[in-house]
Parts: sequence; C-alpha cells; structure tokens
Amino acid sequence: MDTLQAIIIAIIEGLTEYLPVSSTAHMIFTSSYFGIQHDDFVKLFQVSIQFGAILAVVVLYWKKFLNFSKLNFYFKLAIAVIPALVLGKLFDDKIEQVLEKPIPIAIVLIVGGVLLLFIDRFFTNPTVMKDEDISIKKSLTIGFWQCLAMMPGTSRSAASIIGGMQQGLTRSVAAEFSFFLAVPTMLAVTCYSVFLKTYETTQLKGYQLIMQSSENIKMFLLGNIIAFIVAIIAIKFFIGIIKKYGFKPWGYYRIVAGVILLVYFSTHS
Repeated sequence: MDTLQAIIIAIIEGLTEYLPVSSTAHMIFTSSYFGIQHDDFVKLFQVSIQFGAILAVVVLYWKKFLNFSKLNFYFKLAIAVIPALVLGKLFDDKIEQVLEKPIPIAIVLIVGGVLLLFIDRFFTNPTVMKDEDISIKKSLTIGFWQCLAMMPGTSRSAASIIGGMQQGLTRSVAAEFSFFLAVPTMLAVTCYSVFLKTYETTQLKGYQLIMQSSENIKMFLLGNIIAFIVAIIAIKFFIGIIKKYGFKPWGYYRIVAGVILLVYFSTHS
C-alpha cells in the first residue's frame, strides 16, 4: 500500500464509519480494487484508523464524554458493548475469512439497502426522546443489535440505530447513541487488532507491523488524522440528513453501490 492508497482508504473510513452504509465494506472494496486486500498491514490499517473516527465523536460530544458526574452514561455504554466484545472474540477468525470475499459483502450491502427503504415505516411511535431515558435493558438490547454488523456489509451504525428505534428511540437519539456506542466498541476492536492479534501471513502483532518501517508509521498516523477530520464532517452531515429524510437516501445508495460492486467483482474475480 502506498501513501495515496492509504489516504483514499482513510477518507472512506471517515466518510462511512458513522453512516449506515458499512465502512468495512467500502474499505474492503477499495483495497480489493487496488489489489492489496491480502496484505497484513492493510488489514491492520483498515481497523486501526477507526481510532481517528473514535476521536471525532469524543471531540464533537466532549461535554457528554467528559461529564464524569453522570456515571450512568458510562455504565450504559459498558453494558451495551459487552455482546460485541464476547461475540467478536468468538467469531474473529470466521469474520476475517468473509472480509476477503467482496461478492457476499456486496449482496449484504444490497439487502441492507432494501431494508433501509422501509425501516422508517416500522417504528413510527418513539417513546424515548433523549438519551438520559435509555434504560440499561434497552442499552443491552441495542448492544445485541450491533452484533449483526459482524457480518461485513451490514453496517455497525445501521444495526445499532435500527436497534435503538426498535427500542423506542427517536431517529436522532438512536443515531447519537450509536455514535456513543461506537467509541468503546471500536476502541476495543482497535486495541485488540494493534496489541493482541497475530496476523496470519507475517505472524506479527499489529504494533510490530506498524513499527516495521517508517513508512508504515507515517501511514498509520496520517490515516488516523484524515479519518478524524473527515468523520467530524460526516457526523454533522448525517444527523441533518437523517432528521430531514430518514433512512431512504442511504437505502438507495447501498442498493446502487452494492449492484455496481457486485457486477464489478463478479466480472473481475
């Protein structure tokens, strides 16, 4: 992976991480197009630059994250992230096998898009108007919904937002809780990928791959900075769109993108 490819992938991560379109799918398609999807450092890079996207949420919602007087907020996030931590560890190897197969991911992208076209019709009477009213039970349930995103192409944000709406949250409250939940979820995934996981081809830990060369260090830092800046813009954009138009625009986008990618990878496999 060269620097330009790293910049493009980081921009895609920042744009798509908090949108219901699956950032993982977009990065996999991009790295597959570049022909670098099997490289261990690329696999690590695609996960580790989520740290930059995490910081975007913390900066935008710093009053919420740095308000230590409301411990209930942190407790709800801790409860909600447990299902993803447990199931993610159990199915890590199987998930990685799917990550190298763009065609099934494109199909999931299309199916998810069709669902988003109709999702607003399913939940028309929200009862939770602010995040302070989200109960521990609702938090845990949303955490289980988030686990649907372990299938690449599903979208972590889409799964957790839909889970929130199913639990009675308004669209905007569900979206914001999804952003909050992303912080411990992606922080855990990033730390695991960087410090604990051994990559199959090189048999190196993530941090060893990063420190392998000055070029890798540069791309790791640059990728996180770019993902951070772009994610801030994307979050503000998404909240405005979802309040005004709901999920339909993202449903249409997923279907069109999924069809294009399905055709491309079917003819180039």
